[in-house]
Amino acid sequence: MGAPVIDVVPLPFRDKGRARMAADAVSKARMSRPLIQVLQEHHEDSWGWALSVCDWDRHTAEDVLQDAYLRVLDGRARFRGKSSAKTWFFSVIRRVGSEHRRAGLRGARLARKWFAANDEVAPDAAFEGAGEDEATTRFRRLLQGLSQRQREVLHLVFYCGLTVEEAAATLGLSVGSARTHYHRGKAQLAGQLERDHD
Repeated sequence: MGAPVIDVVPLPFRDKGRARMAADAVSKARMSRPLIQVLQEHHEDSWGWALSVCDWDRHTAEDVLQDAYLRVLDGRARFRGKSSAKTWFFSVIRRVGSEHRRAGLRGARLARKWFAANDEVAPDAAFEGAGEDEATTRFRRLLQGLSQRQREVLHLVFYCGLTVEEAAATLGLSVGSARTHYHRGKAQLAGQLERDHD
């Protein structure tokens, strides 16, 4: 499954209200044509980063990426040229993902309270990884053993092709801290793979 296709409006919006907002934003956009082209060129990497930020939940990642594009189009997120456009946009995706995660945690707390109050059993999560092959499931499980920062730095460097310095800028870390997360994450993954292989 690849990234959702983009045209003028970055993603096909499921919500008609959002689609209207995006269309209005596109018509009023003060973005330069080169920035739009950069966003389109890096859409696949942006999609992968959104998936990573959303713990591989496809629907949440679609929402996060749509919101990130919408913030760029309506001017709430502005590129000031302090880093590369790709690095800047990845930091927008990360911020939007954090906001979605906080909103989701509030919703989960409310759901737990409701289930507890109604003596209901929470829905079964048995089919969460359905459709993944064994190697992908195993690798995701290994990645979950890393700290969030290690996962983020490794994803940006290996999957998105950023340098450690660009990953640091995207995550708002010092370069030294990003390097530490990078090296410790690689070492921990190598150790886990070695233990699993034995």
